[in-house]
Amino acid sequence: MSAKRCRKRFAISRQNRTIIVLLCLLIALIVGWLDRTNARPPHAPQTKTVSKVKPGDIEKYQGKTFTVVYTVDGDTIDINIPDDQYDHTRIRLWGIDTPETKAPNQPVGYFGPEASEFTKQMTRGKRVKIYISEKQTRDKYDRLLAYVQFEDGSFLNELLLSDGFAYADRRFKHQYYNKYLQLESAARRDKNGLWANVKREQFPEWLQRIEPDLLKNE
Repeated sequence: MSAKRCRKRFAISRQNRTIIVLLCLLIALIVGWLDRTNARPPHAPQTKTVSKVKPGDIEKYQGKTFTVVYTVDGDTIDINIPDDQYDHTRIRLWGIDTPETKAPNQPVGYFGPEASEFTKQMTRGKRVKIYISEKQTRDKYDRLLAYVQFEDGSFLNELLLSDGFAYADRRFKHQYYNKYLQLESAARRDKNGLWANVKREQFPEWLQRIEPDLLKNE
């Protein structure tokens, strides 16, 4: 075979390899694009963004008195005023966190039933006054964040802390953040409620993460 014919065949072979490589790259890109498309449904719902301050909340609730109609758990109650499509307003007590009793896929938390029963006995059918912050009125579940005051002037949020049924919630800043930490500290010192026997592994996950040494010297 002449040198000229060899060079021609080599050039054709090299050209074919280049085409094959480019085709492989193109196929790989298409497959990758299809994988990403299939991993996310074309009509997947978007994450709902809830405004921190819902229009009209201050005028509707601030300093107003309502009746408690239902106790969800230790830190969540319903009052007798409609909220959008609901015939009641759900309140999440601002600044505290009681052990879980009804969270999906979670076991009942230590002292959770006791906290729920305390709130139920204290509030069911009672008239309470609602106070909310002008900087944030709702949580991510659209529940009203509130301080709940009884007719004698005491606050449910503070009673739950002082009697050892709740933790001061360190995850979110609020008006009485430091005061609530002090109330929890006093309850812990006096071994009130859950603080008499609670172990670190029985804390809510967020508290274990934020305060790993909370019981270290106690």
